This record gives sequence, C-alpha cells and structure tokens, in this order.
Amino acid sequence: MAEYITLGQFLKMNSIIQSGGEAKIYLVNNPILVNGESENRRGRKLRSGDVVIINGRKLTVH
Repeated sequence: MAEYITLGQFLKMNSIIQSGGEAKIYLVNNPILVNGESENRRGRKLRSGDVVIINGRKLTVH
C-alpha cells in the first residue's frame, strides 16, 4: 500500500460507495469514526493500522 489512502478511496475500495463522487454525500449522511474521532472529510489521510468504524462495522486499514 502507498504511504496513505484517502477516506474516499477507502470507502470505494471496501464497496461502501460506487464512485469517488458519492463520498461527499455519503460522509454527510453517515457517521464515521477514524481512530475514535468523528470524520467527514473524504480527503482524510488514512495510514496502515488506522481503525475506521462505519455504521458499527469496524474496518482496519492495511
């Protein structure tokens, strides 16, 4: 994996959204936690080991 991946790319990789354009709308309507903190920026940089919780589903960045 590259040094980081954006939250929008992570959502797409995990089939939560179909396209990058959906990320902004999805993040407005769905609470997401990154390492225990609320996050709504699709450009948020995620690094290996970060924990993302989406609708109660826990995902770890690899």
